[in-house]
Amino acid sequence: MNYLSTRGAGAGERHTFSDILLGGLAKDGGLYLPAAYPRVSADELTRWRTLPYADLAFEILSKFCDDIPAEDLRALTRKTYTAATYCNVRDDESAAQITPLKTLGTENDAPLALLELSNGPTLAFKDMAMQLIGNLFEYALAKHGETLNILGATSGDTGSAAEYAMRGKQGIRVFMLSPHKKMSAFQTAQMYSLQDPNIFNLAVEGVFDDAQDIVKAVSNDHAFKAKYKIGTVNSINWARVVAQVVYYFKGYFAATKSNDERVSFTVPSGNFGNVCAGHIARMMGLPIEKLVVATNENDVLDEFFRTGIYRVRKAAETYHTSSPSMDISKASNFERFVFDLLGRDPARVLQLFRDVEEKGGFDLAASGDFARVKEFGFVSGSSNHDSRVETIRDVFQRYDTMIDTHTADGVKVAREHLQAGIPMIVLETAQPIKFGETIREALLREPERPAAFSGLEALPQRFEVVPADVQRVKDFIVANTGA
Repeated sequence: MNYLSTRGAGAGERHTFSDILLGGLAKDGGLYLPAAYPRVSADELTRWRTLPYADLAFEILSKFCDDIPAEDLRALTRKTYTAATYCNVRDDESAAQITPLKTLGTENDAPLALLELSNGPTLAFKDMAMQLIGNLFEYALAKHGETLNILGATSGDTGSAAEYAMRGKQGIRVFMLSPHKKMSAFQTAQMYSLQDPNIFNLAVEGVFDDAQDIVKAVSNDHAFKAKYKIGTVNSINWARVVAQVVYYFKGYFAATKSNDERVSFTVPSGNFGNVCAGHIARMMGLPIEKLVVATNENDVLDEFFRTGIYRVRKAAETYHTSSPSMDISKASNFERFVFDLLGRDPARVLQLFRDVEEKGGFDLAASGDFARVKEFGFVSGSSNHDSRVETIRDVFQRYDTMIDTHTADGVKVAREHLQAGIPMIVLETAQPIKFGETIREALLREPERPAAFSGLEALPQRFEVVPADVQRVKDFIVANTGA
């Protein structure tokens, strides 16, 4: 498997999975993708249907990580995907499934279900990939006797998932940027209460996009990146995306009885990494009918999939909402899909994303490229606070199921795209406890809290507030690496 940049750098060079594992952006600022997506045969789909999650992960990942010895990769997936790791909410039987499918009911003659992804250590779907990445990083670093300083940005869940995956790992430090006072109290406490010496939390005075821009700027300073061994765990990291491909296959198998059936997935979307994994699963041959992109009030992605116009918002135009992990107005992973949409033309991708930086966006409405969006199965919709609260209330009353704010955005938009006879699977993103204020507003009761998280918000917190300034963040990294 060879990897290339969406912007064309290193064309003709060979980049293996291990080559790009510890990095983030390519040297031209693009994102890595396989030179060609591996295709899955009908026989493989049949054979994989009954596999435990860890072994399914091995089968799928081995198509992308062929430079890692098979016995090592299988050991890593089996070490990662255990019932003990994913038992924070579910009973033993459900925990063993890792991503159990919960059928809500039938609406408009379509089965509606939740793929439960938030049973990991931080109660968010990000654990599904991050736990694996923690083990992959430690494996790769030990093999080569190296160290790594991870720099990331989070709007809420990525940060805690990364920190819980990397805490105590040999040879790894984590520097995580988050928007100051713009996460829920539970999300903030999950991150800032960690006292591990290899974990550093920086609260950036601004919004998520400011933090994400700092990560990109540091990643594009190739001399600094090399000297201080900077890596990323944001969804710009290819390993994050490919690890998430696995649960699309698992969800499909749980919702169908044969490989002749099709399903649709609705994905609450901010940075486009989660739904990008669904796009890759579809390109591999998984029978996906629709990929439904659900946004909140920050509807940049919904606007594109409706109109062909991609228009990023400035920090002042980015709303702080009750589904804060999607308060993103510049979707990093979107470039991977645009690369495929444009027939994998790196010169055009480079120009379009220069337009993003210089003009604030681009317009494909008048080109034949936008018409191809439907060929890839994408549709979209948006939600707001009132519809979010109403959906939480409705799902609880109708199905005796409590969902978080982001999953509620997904259910609301999923209902707008139901097709008779085709199962609609909404990807659950987090446990309701992470967004207690909105749950209380919707249901007039406290959200369910797993026992392991009792008193979390009262724990001492360790973090540093910094301005949205690249140099200040670089200085902090230098001061805390011992280099």
